[in-house]
Amino acid sequence: MTQLIECVPNFSEGKDKRIIDEITNAIQSVEGVKLLDVDAGPDTNRTVVTFVGAPEQVVLAAYLGIKKAAELIDMRKHKGEHARMGATDVCPLIPISGISMEETVEYAHKLGKMVGERLHIPVYMYEAAATQPERRNLANIRAGEYEGLPQKLQNAEWKPDYGAAVFNENSGATVVGARDFLVAYNINLNTQSVRLANSVAFDVRENGRILRKGNPLTGEILKDENGSPLRTKGLLKSVKAVGWFIKEYNLAQVSMNLTNIGVTAVHTAFDAVEKSANARGLRVTGSELVGLIPLKCLTDAAKHYLRRQNRSEGLSEAQLIHIAVKSLGLDELRPFDPQQKIIEYTLKSAQTAPLARMSLREFVDETASESPAPGGGSIAAYLGSLGAALAAMVANLSAGKRGWDEQIPYFSQVATQTQVLKDQLLALVDEDTAAFNQIMEAFSLPKTSENDQMLRKNAILAATKYAINVPLKTMETAYKTMQFIEKMAQNGNPNSVTDAGVAALCARSAVYGAYLNVQVNALGCSDKDFAKEAEKNAQLLLNNALKAEKTILDIVQTKLTNNV
Repeated sequence: MTQLIECVPNFSEGKDKRIIDEITNAIQSVEGVKLLDVDAGPDTNRTVVTFVGAPEQVVLAAYLGIKKAAELIDMRKHKGEHARMGATDVCPLIPISGISMEETVEYAHKLGKMVGERLHIPVYMYEAAATQPERRNLANIRAGEYEGLPQKLQNAEWKPDYGAAVFNENSGATVVGARDFLVAYNINLNTQSVRLANSVAFDVRENGRILRKGNPLTGEILKDENGSPLRTKGLLKSVKAVGWFIKEYNLAQVSMNLTNIGVTAVHTAFDAVEKSANARGLRVTGSELVGLIPLKCLTDAAKHYLRRQNRSEGLSEAQLIHIAVKSLGLDELRPFDPQQKIIEYTLKSAQTAPLARMSLREFVDETASESPAPGGGSIAAYLGSLGAALAAMVANLSAGKRGWDEQIPYFSQVATQTQVLKDQLLALVDEDTAAFNQIMEAFSLPKTSENDQMLRKNAILAATKYAINVPLKTMETAYKTMQFIEKMAQNGNPNSVTDAGVAALCARSAVYGAYLNVQVNALGCSDKDFAKEAEKNAQLLLNNALKAEKTILDIVQTKLTNNV
């Protein structure tokens, strides 16, 4: 698997577009790095930049961004709502795929060393890359902010991890680290009161609130035997929160960092803030994401609210995202574009699945054109996706049938599973065409020399095997849908029994169509043992699919005959 690291530097400039553009241009100058998001906040005077790439490229891009920020941002003149201690305030590296946290920590230290030694900026390492336990928490390192740095650097306990303990008045200090995926999330309140927003924040954040004697706001701070302030316990683990007023929106927010979304999900934080706000006579009006969010955060949120509504969770990905956006009010302050805000979507090229992205008319016209692809294999996969879609539809209609409330979890599970199969089959629509194109490319390779001929022969064999495996995968996936189609024919809403029958016909045709493609591609395979094994597996899948089709259609005909 390709190693991918995400980097989310926070720069202390959110107003001057020229400066922001120069910083992001420096980052993008590194080949192989993809800029995913630039989120500038004028009131916080801070810009959060998100980019991804291979580890070495990300480290270089981050260094160049920090270098450019040091050249253009003068911290002596900086003012903003957000806590900060440097031109590049914080720069975390986040493992995305194919790389461990331990490896990411090594790259974080490489970056910290480069910044400290080459740019003469004091660097502190935090989270998983921290060199001392008390430096794991960003808030501890940033205490006192930029203005407190001269005194902090004189304290031996706060000697930087990299760079000299010398105050850089232009650039301040930078915090570099390695951490899990963090969601920066702000929840909007129908108030302008920072005090009330802070009260809600103190309720929900893990660190809770400081205990005071008498008046909870102005009373004497209560301390333990070691002199440390006593605190109440907050509602949510792995959550940092503070209340603030945003002039741009003319409202107060609870600004949160969800540092471990596996412990506290976005919807859990939203519900907790809503409960605390309501207890204080406030109302949550919506929320906003700063930077990007993993797809699973939104689909999990949608399913959470669907469960509360006693509805099936087995909707399409697009529908789930829509429900999450509306439930969390993510579009209150500005339009929410999933293609720009969901990390998996930003990594996908617009050409990732050209056929699956077409309209029905476009797809049919493309199939009917002079081009040999898309052909029978792609159409077989598409038929399979239609069968799975119909199965999901019957499940969702059954979950919504009056008087069937006790069966909602069962139908919801079926709908969810068939949605997954539907998406897998849709992906195979394009993969089948890709397999055909790979064969064409292999046959077009030069064959002038003996070495060329050997390379061409190996390429043709590899492409042929791929062209066999793709329709074989279509057969396997389409056949899997038939077990769910049978359940829906037998147990689903009687009014939708014919839909289950059509689903069976689609799935059977998908299996049979893909079977024909396995056969024709096996004829041209020079690895006869491989071809023979593939044909054997394909024949077994076809036989099973034909039996399943008969079983399902018998159920459908019986119910129609009995008018059930």
